[in-house]
Amino acid sequence: MAEPRPDLGATSLTLLDRARANEADAWTRLVALYTPLVRHWCIAGGLQSTDVDDVVQEVCRAALAGLPTFRRDRAGDTFRGWLRALTRTALALHFRRRGRVPVASGGNAAFALLQEVAEPVPELPEDDPSDEIRGLHRRAVELVRGEFEDRTWQMFWLTAAEDQEPADVAARFGVTPAAVRKAKSRVLRRLREEIGDLLD
Repeated sequence: MAEPRPDLGATSLTLLDRARANEADAWTRLVALYTPLVRHWCIAGGLQSTDVDDVVQEVCRAALAGLPTFRRDRAGDTFRGWLRALTRTALALHFRRRGRVPVASGGNAAFALLQEVAEPVPELPEDDPSDEIRGLHRRAVELVRGEFEDRTWQMFWLTAAEDQEPADVAARFGVTPAAVRKAKSRVLRRLREEIGDLLD
């Protein structure tokens, strides 16, 4: 049975480019990649579990609306960092709407003074980029796994994830080491095509 090959014409654009072009499948993949991370930030930002889904949905709406204007013009600009800022803003709006401001005592004058104080923006705890990126890599791998024959996937996984030598994997599958390297290269290329610009 011939292995199904990804349609390279349909995947030549990165996931981010495809989402900007309003491809529904691309948006679904972005949500699958980043929703767990946004959910984590919401919980870390002090959100009650009953409100997490609402704020995650607000972040997704803001990301969809802002996606055409998202740019990486400066060193250090990342899609993950942009989403983190959107999450911080959504949390601030949520807390403001829910009235997480202490009740003022002291009458109208005290209330007026309190209104002049800038509202605090919820601070998210320092993130651990390595943990976040590992989670994104794991979800990205899950997204493209179904595009490859099991044998190709196994050769990729054994060499890329388990760091086995191509010659050892080749002996196990009865192929040449070059075939193992080719399988690994195909999967890695597909991952880069799909999400390369999102994981920087």
